[in-house]
Amino acid sequence: MTDRFDCDNCKESLYGRKYIQSDDSPYCIPCYDSLFSNTCDECKELIGHDARELFYEDRHYHEHCFRCFRCDRSLADEPFTSQDDALLCNDCYCNEFSSKCVACDKIVMPGTRKLEYAGSTWHEGCFICHSCSQPIGSKSFIPDKDEHYCVPCYEDKFAPRCTRCKKTLTKGGVTYRDEPWHKECFVCTSCKTQLAGQHFTSRDDSPYCLKCFGNLYAKKCEACSKPITGFGGGKYISFEDRQWHQPCFTCSQCSVSLVGAGFFPDGDRILCRDCHTSL
Repeated sequence: MTDRFDCDNCKESLYGRKYIQSDDSPYCIPCYDSLFSNTCDECKELIGHDARELFYEDRHYHEHCFRCFRCDRSLADEPFTSQDDALLCNDCYCNEFSSKCVACDKIVMPGTRKLEYAGSTWHEGCFICHSCSQPIGSKSFIPDKDEHYCVPCYEDKFAPRCTRCKKTLTKGGVTYRDEPWHKECFVCTSCKTQLAGQHFTSRDDSPYCLKCFGNLYAKKCEACSKPITGFGGGKYISFEDRQWHQPCFTCSQCSVSLVGAGFFPDGDRILCRDCHTSL
């Protein structure tokens, strides 16, 4: 008598029938599918033992059910993205959710390098300087209306230039006679001392520090021979072709101050009334 060989579930004989062994127990095909097969998340039917099954995030699909939610394209062998539990091919995802490059009007694909500024998006290679057309990348840039410039091009095109060295002023500087200067370029015409933040004057449109101006152009005090500049509120006395600092305007004989008093010239000397009377 032949031993029985039955399905472990329905107990029907498996002689002459296909079966599947699972955990050392034989099952007929219908029983195996009903007991062990997964249900397709899309069509809700069993995925048979002989069907190609696809698995994604705890969900199972028939190969023909694993399709793009928008265009119905098969995703079995294609890259895809999940959006709110809906499966989308890359093309549909990009068209619906990805930004477009404002320069070339093409989709900025997920995972590609991009730049975002003021609510707009560019491919990295499309974000270029308006002047030199070189990609700006991660370098600093300066916007001007709807145009963008790398720093060297912006400075060359728009930044003011120093009156002396003709190079661009990127920050700070001095304005003299409505012209821009670097602080280090704005110097005394004679001694080359920097004049930024210092008192200075000019002659023939050239700037001078007070010391050089006094030594070069100011009249000299008849008594001390130092320059009479009048800067800083200094007062002076002038008589004929001679000048004196106010403190230096004294009697040549007794040294009394002659400011506001009568005096008498005596050759190169000036005398007070008393000294003149005693001559």
